Amino acid sequence: MSNFDPDTFKHDYLGTEPDDIQLSINNRLVYTIGKDPYTAVAHDWLQALSYITRDRLIERWMETHRSYYRTGAKRVYYLSMEFLIGRSLNNALLNIGFRENCEEALKQLGLDLEELQQLEYDAALGNGGLGRLAACIMDSISTLDLPGTGYGIRYEYGMFRQAIEDGKQIELPENWLAAGNPWEFPRPEVVYKVRFGGQVMEYQAPDGQRRHSWIEGDEVLAMAYDTPIPGFHTETVNNLRLWSAKASHDFDLECFNQGDYIRAVADKTISENLSKVLYPDDRSSENQELRLRQQYFFVSASLQDILRRFLQINSDFQDLPEKIAIQLNDTHPAISIPELMRLLLDEYHLQWRDAWDITTRTFSYTNHTLLPEALESWPVGLLERLLPRHMQIIYEINRRFLLTVTHLHPDDITLLQRMSLIEEEGGKKVRMAHLAIVGSHKVNGVSELHSNLLQEKTFSDFHEFFPDRFINITNGVTPRRWLNEANPILSQLISGAIGSEWIKDLGQLERLQPLADDSEFQQRFLEAKRANKARLADLIMFYMRVTVDPDSLFDVQIKRIHEYKRQMLNVLRIIALYLRICENPDYDAPARTVILAGKSAPGYQMAKLTIRLINDVASIIDSDPAVAGRLKLVFIPNYDVSTACDIIPAAELSQQISTAGMEASGTGNMKLALNGALTMGTLDGANIEIRERVGPENFFTFGLTAEEIQKKRRLGYDPHQVYESDPELKRIIDMIGQGYFSPEEPKRYHTIVDNLLHKGDHFMVLADYHSYMESDAQMCALYRDQKAWAKAAILNTANMSHFSCDRTVQEYAEKVWSIKPPIR
Repeated sequence: MSNFDPDTFKHDYLGTEPDDIQLSINNRLVYTIGKDPYTAVAHDWLQALSYITRDRLIERWMETHRSYYRTGAKRVYYLSMEFLIGRSLNNALLNIGFRENCEEALKQLGLDLEELQQLEYDAALGNGGLGRLAACIMDSISTLDLPGTGYGIRYEYGMFRQAIEDGKQIELPENWLAAGNPWEFPRPEVVYKVRFGGQVMEYQAPDGQRRHSWIEGDEVLAMAYDTPIPGFHTETVNNLRLWSAKASHDFDLECFNQGDYIRAVADKTISENLSKVLYPDDRSSENQELRLRQQYFFVSASLQDILRRFLQINSDFQDLPEKIAIQLNDTHPAISIPELMRLLLDEYHLQWRDAWDITTRTFSYTNHTLLPEALESWPVGLLERLLPRHMQIIYEINRRFLLTVTHLHPDDITLLQRMSLIEEEGGKKVRMAHLAIVGSHKVNGVSELHSNLLQEKTFSDFHEFFPDRFINITNGVTPRRWLNEANPILSQLISGAIGSEWIKDLGQLERLQPLADDSEFQQRFLEAKRANKARLADLIMFYMRVTVDPDSLFDVQIKRIHEYKRQMLNVLRIIALYLRICENPDYDAPARTVILAGKSAPGYQMAKLTIRLINDVASIIDSDPAVAGRLKLVFIPNYDVSTACDIIPAAELSQQISTAGMEASGTGNMKLALNGALTMGTLDGANIEIRERVGPENFFTFGLTAEEIQKKRRLGYDPHQVYESDPELKRIIDMIGQGYFSPEEPKRYHTIVDNLLHKGDHFMVLADYHSYMESDAQMCALYRDQKAWAKAAILNTANMSHFSCDRTVQEYAEKVWSIKPPIR
């Protein structure tokens, strides 16, 4: 090795010219994949290309982390149960400026980069907006050169792969790691013990202090897997560390020797199930326990890792909040608050007052929901059994907190009950959102409306008690993934007009505003959209064998299937359009393709029934020649990040129709508007802020406001009266209830009708129907004038700079984390 020349090595192996890339690919193909060009299949070439791209990240990655140690930089640790990072190859190629030469090198090898990219599996590390936001946050942290690490679980299987059979959602295993993952680095030397069960022993230390030791129980090992997260056109490459569960003992040798192999490996199987599949629906007690185990598993490993890193260059725990910030992405990681207290008290022997001060100054909490059923709570009995020391600590946190509340409000027993960390009614439960609020120094909502409702309604008592703790940080999306990568046609048009600085500074998009009135730019903008629509039409034909017209209006609703997101309201509108076209051939409406996509939680029967109704309605529309060429309904299965990247560039109309006051923010609304889709939406979540910035005239607003909904409920809302007073709506609901769309099973949708008419229509579907149809008519009028539509679409893209995740992360960095880029 004495003759090793690193500069020569970099030129020969890590060069970026097409010839260098070819050499690297061929070397990886032979020496890593074990194939030669004659036997290699397409996936082998994908793996080789992924490895050589990763190679070019590694030195930046290592130098990034060396600089953090060298400068003693304060770091943020982002704890999230989900990270929907999607595919990594194209993102990395674009971020390090490597794509064009790669494309040329592959072309010389007779390969097509676009085709290879399509073979990569999405990283199945989440199931919705929570995970997509976390991925955007990590991208922006790196792009802004901030010191940050993400922590989560390396799920072997994702939520599930969705298939549609006879119109029904079918859940299939989503084994995204089956072909290996070239983007991760296993770290078998980074392993931490995580304990469950056992008991707490109390003893007196030599200094006379009372101490606690958590002993016995079962141990699981958490092993680290690292994934580099590159920033865009920067030297910073941060780390996403995911934990995989390993058994503390591989098998019971005695049982094995006795021939009972199943029992010999039983403990190993149970332990490793912790990271086997994305956290399950927790309505059964078994799934509830697994979900809590998963949360504590990744939290415990992450905090042990964070403290180990802190203690490498620090010795005084009083400095901990000055060196690290920990962000809780929703309540899933909230158990980390008593876990850090346990470590500081039991392992490092700090006094309670000091440990609590350190803990609250270290943690901050992002709330993502207003729905009571989505605010996590854990049975006290379950916590006492699985995490007995944590339950003791939670009781003590609650005791001290309520003493303070009592001191300020001595005679208000109901206030104590409302603010307690322990819910007493219906069996004792720990309110994890209350724990997260009390244990954090900042609590943020994710849109202006959401944050206001948190402060005025959901957590009003806490806001009054901690007036400076609650802030708003509106969500954002990364323009790298959701415009530059997902929509290269539009990206090239934008860069040709204003330069490419917008990719890193989305505020530059405002320079497009004068071009909204430029007829030539309008035409080019429409042509870019038409090309994306044609591409999506080709994909739908290839994967689904369904023909859609790229010259029709692409009307899109893509999101998790949930009653509050109101796919049901969209279905009513689609049926109304179908009836109007059937009964009036001269009905003046643009030809339309309605595209829906999204997964339902496996145990969510109403959502699954909605999916089936969507597909039944699609079948009726498809079979009716009266609407051929005028109306099409398509449900695209297995919605994920890559599917979103296919659909969003082609969308012209974005359906953001949740019940006002129920969507925390939304990020799909931002992605669609950024790509030039006009929004039809309620005044909910970030829709309000989008409307303010793009202009009310470029946004189709409908529906009751959150305040109007509360008032209507107080006064007594009668959905049956709405049904009886609107003949079209009544007819549609009768058709659904009487089996028009399910003649082989006429009562299939009785539950849906019953919920709408007889169980209060909780999500105000019928209440908003008339306003929704009026908004649709306004949209049609604008769409007929393609110049006016193009102007509105351009202004949507031009005015989306506020919704860059870079702005979101910069606000976190300044208002919450107090971190800056290190001086290298």
